[in-house]
Amino acid sequence: MEDSQEYKNKKAYFEKIITLYGRNVVIEVLQDSTIDIHKLHLSNSNKTDGAIETILKLTKKRGVEVTYHDKNALSRISKNAKQDQGVAIDIIANSYQNANTIKDLKSFKLLALEGIQNPQNLGMIIRSCAGGYVDGIILPKKNSAKISPLVIKASAGTLFKLPIYYCNTLDEVLKELKETKIYLLSSHAKNSIYDIKKSEKSIFVLGNESEGVSKEIEKLCNDSICIPMNRGVESLNVAVTASLIAFMKS
Repeated sequence: MEDSQEYKNKKAYFEKIITLYGRNVVIEVLQDSTIDIHKLHLSNSNKTDGAIETILKLTKKRGVEVTYHDKNALSRISKNAKQDQGVAIDIIANSYQNANTIKDLKSFKLLALEGIQNPQNLGMIIRSCAGGYVDGIILPKKNSAKISPLVIKASAGTLFKLPIYYCNTLDEVLKELKETKIYLLSSHAKNSIYDIKKSEKSIFVLGNESEGVSKEIEKLCNDSICIPMNRGVESLNVAVTASLIAFMKS
């Protein structure tokens, strides 16, 4: 029983680890004392220039474990050989939580994202939600932009300020939330975002930048709503849409 609990604890710990890469990003992370760090990864092929010296000084100051790898192994860790610059860092994102925990919340207003591919859009959505009246974001691992330096830059440092609930696919989460009002954002909807009534538990589903929400997810939504547009404008960028939803108090 204890072994089983220990395994669960370790699994939960490592699920919260996000790997970032690039020398400037790593320096910024090491300089931010509010970010917990698991481990730093360096390539053996790195030349000890100013950036590497700064990284090593900061890791020593913070007591961060440093592991050295050959170039190919480092690339497998960063998953971005062209941009990692021989440096990767594992951070512990305590705001990164399993979506299974949503059902235990008494009330919430969440944004659920399906197929958001653009890292800049994801970062801007996170920033708007962090600044608005949203309790978290549901972000599937499948067919979505990953948390990366580009997302962090676009979020302007707000990435860890609100919960991001991860899951494999969005449908597996929505199916479990029976007593939740689930809204589909659609330009073809008859009801507008200004018509909805306050609910204890609500989720607003935003779809892919070009294709929108899939038919499978659409079937799991209780209602569809639109943002009223003027002068023949068809729709808004998904990040702008998320911002409008985030700052609604309903």
